Amino acid sequence: MSLSSRLQALQPRDIGVPGPTSTDMARAFRSVRADPLSFLVEAAERFGDLVAFPVPGAPVLLVNDPADVRHVLQTSARSWGKQTVQYAALGRVTGPGLLASSDPGWIEHRRLAAPAFHHERLAAVGEKVRAAVDAALTAGLPGDSGASGAVVDVAALTHRIGLDVVGRALFSADLSGQAQQLLDATSRAAELVVRLGRSVLPTAAWTPTPLNVRLRSTRHRLDSISAGLIAQRRARGPLRSGGSHGDDLLGLLLDSGLTDGEIRSELVTMVIAGHETVAAALAWTLMLLAEHQPAQDRVRAELADHPGPVALLGHRDSLPWTRAVVDEALRLFPPAWALSRRAQRNDVIGGREVPAGTMVIVSPWLVHRRSESWPEPLAFRPERFLGAGTVRPDYLPFGQGPRLCIGREFALGEMVMVLSRLLPGHRIGVPQGWSRPAAQAQVAVHPRGGMPLSVTRLGRGRA
Repeated sequence: MSLSSRLQALQPRDIGVPGPTSTDMARAFRSVRADPLSFLVEAAERFGDLVAFPVPGAPVLLVNDPADVRHVLQTSARSWGKQTVQYAALGRVTGPGLLASSDPGWIEHRRLAAPAFHHERLAAVGEKVRAAVDAALTAGLPGDSGASGAVVDVAALTHRIGLDVVGRALFSADLSGQAQQLLDATSRAAELVVRLGRSVLPTAAWTPTPLNVRLRSTRHRLDSISAGLIAQRRARGPLRSGGSHGDDLLGLLLDSGLTDGEIRSELVTMVIAGHETVAAALAWTLMLLAEHQPAQDRVRAELADHPGPVALLGHRDSLPWTRAVVDEALRLFPPAWALSRRAQRNDVIGGREVPAGTMVIVSPWLVHRRSESWPEPLAFRPERFLGAGTVRPDYLPFGQGPRLCIGREFALGEMVMVLSRLLPGHRIGVPQGWSRPAAQAQVAVHPRGGMPLSVTRLGRGRA
């Protein structure tokens, strides 16, 4: 039986929710895998805020109404777990870390990791983040770009920044010597996670398929790098009286009593999540500022009026326009393009009764583009966030509810700090013949083929 025939034979459990037929899915199979964002947008435009997809077994629903999104992710979060294909695929690489774990034990792991992300801790690592950003910008930008500017792939640049920041700030270690190895391993892992998550007919992890063989090799590489970092820290011994290994994430995990395997899972999770998502978000932010020069000039002017170096926190008060630019960029290009949950018990979504086992897909990409919530949803308008804050049910670039990304404040602070170190000395523009790169849904939403922008050095540099 052909793949098309198998898909046509699949019928969802009828719960009275509109959606594409199995024939529709068969016809769109290749385009769905190549461009899932466009498929989700078209499904929502055609069927509305609640869409059922034809899959075997329990229903799979696309949920786009902010009230239903809040119900799944926050109000009834205990009833909706992460036992989904998406997180199972990610867990094949990260292990049972905070991001992918569906086990109730994730709460205890989050409690152990939380002190590394307290405001006091984040404020203390601001200088390390600043040093990492400056080093990456010095290495990644041309010395003299001339009047017309040099074309730079800022997506590659932001990846370099993200990795160095992870090394210096989260683990108190300069990873520059291992940066390329770690970047290659995480990028390879991200690619394989995407392929696993999109597999129509998944195979057992032990089967020797080409994908599984590559995945095992990549995981072994990540294991080796992680084991080296853990061993180096253990060899140094406690840094303080009382046996503490330090107040960064790795030190706190070593102090927690977790096994090296459990520490490895959290370590790889933070490297992949912290580096992939921030790098992608920064690339899109720079693109939007390149396309909107008045907004970029306003950021530069605000930074010029700021007394001294920019701290890692407190930007909503000290740099309201710059922070609003970051918030709006995350609305238009949220790194986490899809979140999934599975019902642990019967529930009601959109006024429809859904059985236990129902899987829900929430796409921040769609929620952030609802015209009912966001006037002119495709327009770049940072003023949406001036004075209003970001606590609203239809804004979820870092998720929502108890599984809200633990590194949210760190990521936001890093993005503002990159702008504060880059823009005073450089103007970002669009090259001749510019066209926007397509959005490519991987672990995060990356620009397909990179993000070539013109970078022109100005007369003043970083303070």
